[in-house]
Formats: sequence, C-alpha cells, structure tokens
Amino acid sequence: MQITEKLKKLRKDKKITQKEMAKFLGYKNKSGYCQLENGKVRMTLDKAKKISEILNVDIKEIFFDDEVQVSRTKHKDTETA
Repeated sequence: MQITEKLKKLRKDKKITQKEMAKFLGYKNKSGYCQLENGKVRMTLDKAKKISEILNVDIKEIFFDDEVQVSRTKHKDTETA
C-alpha cells in the first residue's frame, strides 16, 4: 500500500475529515492537506511527525509497515526451511 493510501485509510479509520486534518496541521483550508494526501506535494519530516501524532500511530506505520511485514515473513520462511 502506498503512503497516500495509508494516510487516507488511517485518517478514515480515526474518523477524521480532511478539513480537520488541514486545521490540525495549520493549513488555511483543506486543499493543502488534500494535495499532501493525494501525493501532489512531498511530505516533510515535520508534517509526517505531526500526522503520526494526530492519528496516534508510530511514524513507521505510515512509511514502512508493509515492508516490515514482508521482511518478517521472509525471515520466518527461511528459518523453517
């Protein structure tokens, strides 16, 4: 899953609107956050930290969760072989 998809899913899971996220992040309107969530602008580390705080998730879950799961699975498979 891409970062943009993860952001949208995590936000919706927490029942937070794009307008609310924009406000929490200091945007004047929701279009700034929408561009971020849609991948039209790059996310800064500061924004990523703030988003992880708002969504109450570890920043690694946003960026690396799928890769960590794949790595763990491959490691387990080689141990049992």
